[in-house]
Amino acid sequence: MANVRPTGPPAAARGSTGASPPCPPALPNGNRARMSLRSAVLSRSLAPALVVLLTLALNLLAAGGARAQDRVWVQIEAQPTLAEAAERAAAYAAVFPETQGYRLRSGWYGIALGPYGTAEGAAQFAGLVRENLIPSDSYITDGSEFREQFWPAGAPALTPPDPVPPVTAEPLPDATAQPAPAPEPVPEPEETVQQARASEAALSDDERKLLQTALQWYGFYQGGIDGAFGPGTRNSMAAWQAAAGLEPTGVLTTGQRARLVGDYQAEVAAFGFETVTDGEAGIEVTLPLALVEFDRYEPPFVHFRERNGSGLSIMLISQPGDAGSFLGLYDILQSLEVMPQTGERSHDDREFRIHGTSADRDSHARALFEKGFVKGWMLVSTPATADRDARILQVLDASFRGVGDIALDPGLVPLDDAARRGLLAGLEVRKPRFSRSGFFLTPDGAVLTTAEAVAACGRVTIEGEVEASVTLSDAATGLAVVTPARPLSPPGVARFQIAPDRIGAEIAVAGYSYEDRLPAPVLTWGVLEDVKGLDGEAGIKRLAITTLPGDAGGPVVDATGAVLGMLMPAPDGGSRQLPPGVAFATAAAGIAAVLTAAGIPYAEATGGGALPPETLTQVATDMTVLVSCWD
Repeated sequence: MANVRPTGPPAAARGSTGASPPCPPALPNGNRARMSLRSAVLSRSLAPALVVLLTLALNLLAAGGARAQDRVWVQIEAQPTLAEAAERAAAYAAVFPETQGYRLRSGWYGIALGPYGTAEGAAQFAGLVRENLIPSDSYITDGSEFREQFWPAGAPALTPPDPVPPVTAEPLPDATAQPAPAPEPVPEPEETVQQARASEAALSDDERKLLQTALQWYGFYQGGIDGAFGPGTRNSMAAWQAAAGLEPTGVLTTGQRARLVGDYQAEVAAFGFETVTDGEAGIEVTLPLALVEFDRYEPPFVHFRERNGSGLSIMLISQPGDAGSFLGLYDILQSLEVMPQTGERSHDDREFRIHGTSADRDSHARALFEKGFVKGWMLVSTPATADRDARILQVLDASFRGVGDIALDPGLVPLDDAARRGLLAGLEVRKPRFSRSGFFLTPDGAVLTTAEAVAACGRVTIEGEVEASVTLSDAATGLAVVTPARPLSPPGVARFQIAPDRIGAEIAVAGYSYEDRLPAPVLTWGVLEDVKGLDGEAGIKRLAITTLPGDAGGPVVDATGAVLGMLMPAPDGGSRQLPPGVAFATAAAGIAAVLTAAGIPYAEATGGGALPPETLTQVATDMTVLVSCWD
């Protein structure tokens, strides 16, 4: 997998630019070359573009008060672990003797050059960036983020922001005298709006775009990154100022611009964004490799597991397919445990998006169908990190693209049962609490089943995937009707035999005997033994047949394929246990009466001769459907 492990200073140090600086160079002639470089850096006049950059940095330091003006550092890298940071610090120290390393407030480990005086630091920073000797997103800092020092090796612990007082020739004060109070630092005044506009006018096009990018990163700006500061950009600047507790003028001062961009670049660096090009899956995307790492291939998924306790995992999706497999993927992803049922869904013929959210899970998925390939991604996280994840989603959306005419596992075309099993390999599929049988009543997919099948269910589905609602539940007869959320086109619809039946006739029950463990219904043969219950109840048919709980709700058909009734759940006999092979069905006439009262249409059988066994099986199974009850 290309580009997963970068060379040179790691991606986490590079911020938003994506440009990888060279490893610290091995300069010729040792210190002489180093001093020559330093002299050139300090003496060379600044390029116009760097003047603005220096102004940003100096004003940022000025905004921090007098203490920040005593010493500054040029921060060049940050690493998540001490070992990685020490290795990088040693590499930089071979060229820059003033290399220092500190643990940062965020828990990462920063590598910096310094300390310098304010003016010297600005000049060093400008020259090193211009000579491409440090990463382009390095920045000047007053050290307020620094904690314990880890480089040079063996360096004493210190808190860098506290300045070292200068040595003077003044005599020591009398030990009995009260020390004079330290003077209050006098911060430089902030720019006026007019001054801010003037400094803003000197920004380059790239710097203006960078400000828009930072505002977009924090959710304040929704427009295009064009460097034009129109009403949309001004409003987003004012919104950022208000959120930061500043006067919402809509014009950022030099210090505010430096703060916004610095915070953005530091946060991007902490995510460790890196472009990943996977030649096996035919996907290119930018991933937060400080938070996730490659785990395994499991077609059609490329798994990236969580890293450093981030609680985040990402799966890339890649498979060949057609429009049917594309929509099949849309349904299947929603059946996974990692994708909660609550949340927005949308799809058309070329793209779908799924957002599932619950108390402990927040997941997103997106897939595109083009040129015979389905490619996409799924992000699994928690609501607690929704703000962080929103920024990651921005980057995923903007960077994701398919590359080449290739996808994982060509065996997944079309999406048959074997393909579905492969698709879900390694992922826990959400299971219903139980499933029962039902059968289609109407051409648009209304289904008759038992009231027991839909009682106390959080949700009900038809065929395991189609959401359905309960439109009728009659406790007296034990009948229920469920209606799909979207119209269906059933392969077969029930036709009821209302006329009296012949006792002793052969019958069959079509049902999902093994609930959702088989992909199709089973036909079980039996005999109609009586047209009333054991206690003489009318509207009930007694059958000599052996059934399973999953068969309840299935149609009872005669030799012509007409529906004589619906199989009811096995009765609770209390202290009396019925012998094996006894089952009961609600008679077709009773079903018709309930449906008529509820205004639900149904069809009656028109007669006809006995069907061949294979034809009867097809007729019975075409009308039979799986009804599932979910928590």
